[in-house]
Amino acid sequence: MNDVSAGSTGTRQASMLHIAIALGAVYVIWGSTYLAIRFAIETIPPFLMAGTRYLTAGTLIYGWSRLRGAPRPTLIQWRSALILGAFLLLAGNGGVVWAEQHVDSGLAALLISTEPLWIVILVWLRTGRKRPDWRVIAGLVLGFVGLILLVRPGSGSINALGTGALVLASLCWAWGSIYGQRAPLPSSPLATTGMQMLSGGTLLFLTSALTGEFSRFAPAAVTAKSLLALGYLIVFGAIVAFTAYVWLLRVAPPVLVSTYAYVNPVVAVLLGWFFAGEPLTGKTLVAAAVILTGVALISLAQSRRSGSDREQERRDLAGTAPKPMEIEEPVLIEAEACASR
Repeated sequence: MNDVSAGSTGTRQASMLHIAIALGAVYVIWGSTYLAIRFAIETIPPFLMAGTRYLTAGTLIYGWSRLRGAPRPTLIQWRSALILGAFLLLAGNGGVVWAEQHVDSGLAALLISTEPLWIVILVWLRTGRKRPDWRVIAGLVLGFVGLILLVRPGSGSINALGTGALVLASLCWAWGSIYGQRAPLPSSPLATTGMQMLSGGTLLFLTSALTGEFSRFAPAAVTAKSLLALGYLIVFGAIVAFTAYVWLLRVAPPVLVSTYAYVNPVVAVLLGWFFAGEPLTGKTLVAAAVILTGVALISLAQSRRSGSDREQERRDLAGTAPKPMEIEEPVLIEAEACASR
């Protein structure tokens, strides 16, 4: 009996250890992608860099999903992936990589962390449902107060164009996440994400060509640091962390998994300060605390909603009953949005 108990306890401990390792990987890797982007675009044009990242990662993820038996997607599903790629990768990640030419990576992470605020507002406006509860309203107020503290006039060398691009990128990520809740997509998270990356990567390449990046690109001038950063974004940012996140969604409590939203911006700010010499001021720390408290309140309110409320919201957004999927659809789209970081 004692041997069996010890074995059972060991299994539970091992599972907890695996969860801790996977969660730590998501914290550190997705928190570090903002700094990696900054290093990558030092000598590689931003849209070309992002397009290369997602076409490479998308090919690997989509190919792996087909090898694992995912069915061939339909044209309608490819259309949905193209729209998602436009919102999440071209406008979302494309806005980030362009903005990081002008703003610090830590500031970019903090501005992007406001995405849950935009999701709440867009869902509220789209569904026309009753006013959000007090936690959500308080979270919205705190989030936008923190945003104002962070970018208010006279708050230092904040680039207005870069800041505007990041706010727009956050809004596009939110809209893309909402669109994904009603879009016809494959049941396989890997296939869906690979399709989205292939579509978004192609759009980023086209944008690179249209903005003249190809003519300005000098391969001989690309540094080892930029190449290593690009490789890190492909292997770790788009594949390893995404795989760990999807696994966590299946084995860990959603509230625990969602903590990445509070930890990633903090990791990004600290890494930018330590490795790139980005300023770490009291104003930044206060604004970060206010924004992340607002995000935490919204997440807490969402986690306490009843299943019937969630179901009704999905019906309001989609106009029809949701289709069965391997992972609950809003969770899947959130995973895709995370992978697009």
